[in-house]
Amino acid sequence: MNFAFMNKPGCIGILGGMGPGATSCLFDLIIKNTPASSDQEHVPVIIYNNPLIPDRTRHIVYGEESPLKMLTSGAQVLEKAGATLIIIACNTAHYYINDILPDINIPILNMIDLTSEYICTSMKGSGRVRAGILASTGTIRSGRYQKSLESYGIEPVLLSAQLQEELVMEAVYGKRGIKAGYKREAKTLVNEAVKTLANSGANTIIAGCTEIPLVLREKSSPVPLVNSMEVLAKEAIRKVINR
Repeated sequence: MNFAFMNKPGCIGILGGMGPGATSCLFDLIIKNTPASSDQEHVPVIIYNNPLIPDRTRHIVYGEESPLKMLTSGAQVLEKAGATLIIIACNTAHYYINDILPDINIPILNMIDLTSEYICTSMKGSGRVRAGILASTGTIRSGRYQKSLESYGIEPVLLSAQLQEELVMEAVYGKRGIKAGYKREAKTLVNEAVKTLANSGANTIIAGCTEIPLVLREKSSPVPLVNSMEVLAKEAIRKVINR
């Protein structure tokens, strides 16, 4: 079914399913951050939630099946349905943006670059900014956050390879991790990762995996926490409203 009528004045397309909980969270952030006092003042949103998209980290790190084909077809579905811009509910999937863009005619907002820009602007005048990155191993290995932060003069701070697996990856992918539908153990692991990054000199923390905000709250962080999904949601809303 074609919902092209929705593209006036603009319509956000969410490319999701990576995972479904993160997709739902991103949609919720759009609702909460839209300055609306009635249904009609909210922005149109189309969600394509495809949990069958191959795992991005397993492709980047281990060379397993690439998600590119399904990511591209999902973006095309959103465009045909009437989306005027696309946001992706997965930090690691941003590794593939430049390969998706030639096959569509609408923009994809880059959550990683928007987050770096936000930190640069919000912490201007704070002296040396060192941003701790809480992200999947695929995102870390891709180097996307590190390069983006450095382009804004921000120093990235990473966990050791061992703690990256024991804390972040276990919290997200473990048998009792977020993707498996659990939160209690994951919250403990993520909070430990935050403390480790802060003790390593980070003066801000990036929730750079879309599952992380499902268990991490700003009050749990000893330094300012930046939710990359919220940064993305706010920019998508701004672009649609000002279109």
